[in-house]
Amino acid sequence: MEKFFEKLENSLKDNSIIKMTLSKPVSKNDELRNIYVKPILLKNNKMYQFTYRYERRDETKNFDAVQMMEQVRILVPDKFQNVSLFTLSEDVTLLVSKKGKPTMMRKKVQESREQDLSHDHEKQRLIDPTKPWWFLLGLTTREGKVLADMQHKFKQICKYVEIVDGVMRQAKLGDEIHIADMGAGKGYLTFALYEYLTSHYDKRIVMEGVEIRKDLVEKINDIIQKCQLNNFKFVENSIENYQPLKLDVLIALHACDTATDDAILKGIRNNANLIICAPCCHKQIRREMEKSGKTDAIIKHGIFLERQAVMITDAVRALVLDYCGYKTQVMEFIEIDNTPKNVLLVGRKSDKPVDKETVAKQINDLLEKYGIEEHYLWKNLWKKLSNVLK
Repeated sequence: MEKFFEKLENSLKDNSIIKMTLSKPVSKNDELRNIYVKPILLKNNKMYQFTYRYERRDETKNFDAVQMMEQVRILVPDKFQNVSLFTLSEDVTLLVSKKGKPTMMRKKVQESREQDLSHDHEKQRLIDPTKPWWFLLGLTTREGKVLADMQHKFKQICKYVEIVDGVMRQAKLGDEIHIADMGAGKGYLTFALYEYLTSHYDKRIVMEGVEIRKDLVEKINDIIQKCQLNNFKFVENSIENYQPLKLDVLIALHACDTATDDAILKGIRNNANLIICAPCCHKQIRREMEKSGKTDAIIKHGIFLERQAVMITDAVRALVLDYCGYKTQVMEFIEIDNTPKNVLLVGRKSDKPVDKETVAKQINDLLEKYGIEEHYLWKNLWKKLSNVLK
């Protein structure tokens, strides 16, 4: 361990460090996934830029050489078990086992290297705006410059890709991934995910955008054909009636009211390994709550009634996924098209046994408490999936 820190300190003294990465968090639940370090020149002073890469965001801080050493000693091995140091002359890797045993490996560098001291003010984009489909979709100029009124939209698209990528990397997926984007609309997010996955995953990506509006489907398929994108198409259909040949990942973003439930049912019925939903309006449950006449200190106020309807709807959706053998996660999501809905519901297929009786009781108790006679998803689960759930 000390030999590695000595190597690091020497690279700081002789200005030979090119970059360093800290990876493999000690805690699997830690949102901080890795840290990227590089030397920069800031106001004519040599500094070291730390980019903290969380599951859904990046943070950047700059330290001088002394502070840099202090930070690394704090982080290794208590927070991270792997460190890779790249210098002008050699690569040094420190690996710390689960039992805390450190191992250091060194590799001499044959090629000529140079330091990059530029200060990255703008985060590197996950999506390339120069790709021809972004111009055809109306987000960029022909030269690949994002239009002024589309800057916010493009940032949202990049953030969406970052979040879905993090979710997908935690799921068990094969070498060929069949993805259905339900209610794909104008196709911005569908194209973004297809572009990212085909560029960053060593897997065969088969993408379908499901959209009920014929004009949009024809327009998008024309763009796909012009750009010669393989294993990618839009199909004209509703979420409820869509019948995929194979489904590994189902995505449904802001499908209105019970359309989100139809999407979840579609994913369960087709045994999808991963279901990703950003629920939209929750009218069905609010109507049920108002019809029951039950009130308490919370839902006697209209605005709280609406929020409680949202929470109950999505809580039952998460429990239904639990019931059907999915490991469920509810997380904060980015805003799309300035909508206030910012919940992402994720279900990953699990092999662990499920206590269905307990989960069913939790659902029924919750519905009974607020006088809800039926939750669309829970009601239709057995009706539509009886063969799957036997």
